[in-house]
Amino acid sequence: MRLDLKSLFTPLLAASLTLATGLPALAGDWKPQKPVEMVIMAGQGGGADRLARLFQSIIQKENLADMPVLPVNKGGGSGAEALRYLKDKAGDNHVIMATLNSYYTTPLRTDIGVNIEEFTPIARMALDTFVLWVHADTGITTIEEYVAAVKAEGGAWKMGGTGTGQEDSLVTAMLEEEFDISVTYVPFKGGGAVAKSLVGGVINSSVNNPSEALGFYKAGKLVPIAAFTPNRIDVFPDTPTMRELGHDLVYWMQRSFVAPKDMAPDAVDYYTAMFEKLAASSEWQTYTKEKALMADFLTGDALQAYFLDERAKHAQLLNVSN
Repeated sequence: MRLDLKSLFTPLLAASLTLATGLPALAGDWKPQKPVEMVIMAGQGGGADRLARLFQSIIQKENLADMPVLPVNKGGGSGAEALRYLKDKAGDNHVIMATLNSYYTTPLRTDIGVNIEEFTPIARMALDTFVLWVHADTGITTIEEYVAAVKAEGGAWKMGGTGTGQEDSLVTAMLEEEFDISVTYVPFKGGGAVAKSLVGGVINSSVNNPSEALGFYKAGKLVPIAAFTPNRIDVFPDTPTMRELGHDLVYWMQRSFVAPKDMAPDAVDYYTAMFEKLAASSEWQTYTKEKALMADFLTGDALQAYFLDERAKHAQLLNVSN
């Protein structure tokens, strides 16, 4: 069965209009009594890891927390390790988790005994974007040239990613269906490793987040062919969107935080207020502009509704029940 993958993942931006009624004016009297674990459901070096450690840095610089916040990578099994860990931390007020789309795709694909409806939504900070990249040495600059090069390889063209069912593998599936091409998908431990492998010639292309490939782009080693966004990305003003090219392919990755089941309401308020202040910081606002993220703060019931809606869309894409 061929699925309609086009425009399947438009973010629920309208839900953010309810934000004003969902945020607490002030957190209660609760404060962390020991260091807070910031679990990262991905390996080191990729976009999720970079962002989580940026958040930790801003929290420290701006004195947004009363105790240290300590990033911990648990990326095994496409985030299954982190999800199981969070499930086992029910009622713990000193654990939060940085998420990406594997927050819902991994439980859909693998029976790990996790239902994300049980977790506590804290804050969505941004929606990340995707770009199709090739090495500058290929000479490829257009989608037509890219498709021709892939077809010429007869299925041997290597597309790098972070694992089957991960966000980049879904974008790869979109490309294969839209352009009737076939690639060999090569998984790596993180987006950083994917970008380095493209520069090193181990793979032929990627659909990395901009933040993961931006340094190599500025060095003239990677070329962006097209963006999977509704409008052009500011930091790549000359790079067309897939829609501009006549292909209605749009995909986002959420960058959010959740907490274990049964976190105390005052603790939820504390972390929500912490991330609200972080979202207003000049460093975060500058970072989102420079790294092609769309800042889109969302909390509470509206965030949970967003998660469940996206889970349903990904279940359709993966052809599984939820």
